[in-house]
Amino acid sequence: GDLSWPPKLKVYNGTSLSYDGNIVETPTAIISFHVDTTEPRIPAIALAAGPYIYVYKNIRPYFKFTVPSLEINQLEQDLWNQAKADKIDVQMLHDMLESIKSDSDAVPLTPLSTKFLQTAPHQRSHFVAVYRENPLKRQTVITALETLKKSHPDDDAISCLIIGTENKDLYVLDPEAFTVLVKQSLPSQPVFLRSTGLYDVDYRILVACRNGNILVMKKGSNTPKFCITLNSHPIGIERIGKNIVIATMDKNLMCYNNKIKNLWSIPMPTNITCLASMDFKAKTFKGVLVGMDNNEVRVYRDKFLVDTMTVPDIPAMMQFGKYDREESTLIVITKSGGLHIFILKRNVDLSQGLASASVGPSPKQFQKLNVPRKTKTFVDQTLREREHG
Repeated sequence: GDLSWPPKLKVYNGTSLSYDGNIVETPTAIISFHVDTTEPRIPAIALAAGPYIYVYKNIRPYFKFTVPSLEINQLEQDLWNQAKADKIDVQMLHDMLESIKSDSDAVPLTPLSTKFLQTAPHQRSHFVAVYRENPLKRQTVITALETLKKSHPDDDAISCLIIGTENKDLYVLDPEAFTVLVKQSLPSQPVFLRSTGLYDVDYRILVACRNGNILVMKKGSNTPKFCITLNSHPIGIERIGKNIVIATMDKNLMCYNNKIKNLWSIPMPTNITCLASMDFKAKTFKGVLVGMDNNEVRVYRDKFLVDTMTVPDIPAMMQFGKYDREESTLIVITKSGGLHIFILKRNVDLSQGLASASVGPSPKQFQKLNVPRKTKTFVDQTLREREHG
């Protein structure tokens, strides 16, 4: 979506706009995945907005999934039932709801009760008369989306949807019936999700949380495994082979292996805005793309800087992969709302930048040290130590 209302979903075919439709709410995440084996192999689009996931197939609405509603405070429900039956007055309803709100251990109030508490005293009676018949609902919002291959690792294989919510829950959805296969509670809100493996065999889900912790969820595990504590909030997380690459708000790019050992950490010259993986299959090159607020996009393989490119504006999101007929395309969306498509030359040799960065001694070895001349006092002291040492 853009800054105007209502938000829009735009689909491009090459450089031509093929679909432009309105969205009910502001989107929080979007991802493509396959839901069946129908030919031709055209993926569906899952768009998260509020507590809903809107699935589009062939650029047409296909399915709407609603995240399961949250538990409602039983005392709150009883109070509204009594208000509906005129067994309590408006002032008592207000006082009792205020006491529930101040109890930190109680289940949070629903939006209806919260709005009632914010209503001016002279409008409360009218509010209760209008809304007391409405059912109480408490819903969360979706914060992150990811896909997980179900039974085959092929690029066009059927995939499950992974959903992270503001209520600290993680869901894995069946791609055909859109039922909940797995539900997992987390210690903090998930902001980035990355998955490896197959749902039917074995899988790992990396969860970057808002509190700066990185968790790992394994198949069959009842609780996620806590693995990394960051010094700053994460901006992006990518799985490159068996390593985990993380970008943080304190201008650092760091890498951990599968045993959660820190392999390296690189300070960036300016703030990082986004992170994306790069798999250049024609040259068997795997690395990460780092977008920064000085309009630069840097390409790293391991800890070595391979290439740098400049984009017209600050990059807000990047995606590398197949686009149209091109196998290696970088799509950059900038903060001003621009969409930029860069095609990587098929004969490009990224190993040249890697070789210049990683082979040979450091240039500092050839710098001449400024060693002071030996004084007569120093020479005499040296001879004295030799004689009496």
